Amino acid sequence: MLAAQDGVKIRPELLERLDQARVQTDRLFDLVKPDFLYERPIPERHRIIFYVGHLEAFDWNLLRERVLGRTSFHSEFDRLFAFGIDPVDGGLPSDQTADWPSLVQVRDYVVQARHAIDNGLAAAASRTREEISSNLLLNVATEHRLMHAETLAYMLHQLPHDKKVRKPLLPELVVRPVIPSMIEIPVGSAMLGLPRGQADLFGWDNEYEAHAVEVPAFSIDQYEVTNREYLRFVNAGGYEDRTLWEDADWNWKTAQAISHPVFWSHVNGEWRYRTMFEDILLPLDWPVYVSHAEARAYAGWAGKSLPTEAQWHRAAVGTPEGPERPYPWGTEAPHRRLGNFDFERWDPAPVGAFPQGKSAFGVADLVGNGWEWTSTIFAPFSGFQPFEFYPGYSANFFDGEHYVMKGGSARTAACMLRCSFRNWFQPHYQYVYAGFRCVSN
Repeated sequence: MLAAQDGVKIRPELLERLDQARVQTDRLFDLVKPDFLYERPIPERHRIIFYVGHLEAFDWNLLRERVLGRTSFHSEFDRLFAFGIDPVDGGLPSDQTADWPSLVQVRDYVVQARHAIDNGLAAAASRTREEISSNLLLNVATEHRLMHAETLAYMLHQLPHDKKVRKPLLPELVVRPVIPSMIEIPVGSAMLGLPRGQADLFGWDNEYEAHAVEVPAFSIDQYEVTNREYLRFVNAGGYEDRTLWEDADWNWKTAQAISHPVFWSHVNGEWRYRTMFEDILLPLDWPVYVSHAEARAYAGWAGKSLPTEAQWHRAAVGTPEGPERPYPWGTEAPHRRLGNFDFERWDPAPVGAFPQGKSAFGVADLVGNGWEWTSTIFAPFSGFQPFEFYPGYSANFFDGEHYVMKGGSARTAACMLRCSFRNWFQPHYQYVYAGFRCVSN
């Protein structure tokens, strides 16, 4: 093992995890036919070519001085590919294809950066700054890449099918349709966040600090809301009922002429669903994927509400006996029989397809198969301290314009299925693999 100046040795498994994360993102770019790497499948995001350079630029910028003791070999690209965009104000990027470097130039930068990182990690880890652990930075680099392995899937999902290379699919899971029901969760405590001071426990800055929240009794949907249930909302005129929508949500929906989930289309009198590689008849028993605004409108129509972060947490990992579990099903590490996650599938599975993954209260599919919107605005926990080396990771989004999501999707890495992990998005962003379930108090 390599000794670092801060007295912490780089753990070999972290280097292996970084390599595995690279495999995931490299495979995603291979999904796009080369002629279409300058496409912008989601108007609010960068062109695909940006992300080809971004992943290596992030790792290089993060590790270059702090771990590798190196100087830049292409400072212009270090800056160009440093940061993505999150257009809260509704403005859209206006760059043109010609504004970006050639694919050859970008890939050459990626090869050089990756080579420099690998050589540096093998030979120069001793130059890590004393106050920052090499292992912490490697965890950040790896999970950042794995997050993009998921969010890039959102982008590529919207890329026309003929611009992608179709990949093999696992057999579709066939299960009996579930009967929607609600489960009563008794009053109890939810322990949100992570405790500080555990060197072998990684979390992002917004996951700290651990604190207990008392949660009154409530009832929660046993399963995520399905396309079947959401179709009833659509057919009942939910998108035209002004009383169901917050002002900002109504204005957004009206301005964008939104009348159904972005993954749906209405063709020749029938509802179709856009999977990663083809359009199919609307799978009624899959969880519906919608924006927070659409989820909130449905919940109001159903006479319910979206759960708070604490309610979701209690239903997921709480127990009737009191002590919490690491995962809804218990202590076992995530496994494919327990849920739809960790890149096993490209698309959702029917709700209820993984009965072994139920929580202690009997709530199903809380991890995987789709993130779940909460009513909690993304904000810091008491005692929040931003990463010194990445101060804006969370703090830039403590703006009242983002909502916490919990759980995970089919494209969420296993390491980010920990119950403390907090995801967040704007309320009007439809492209996330995110569904919801409702609560009654």
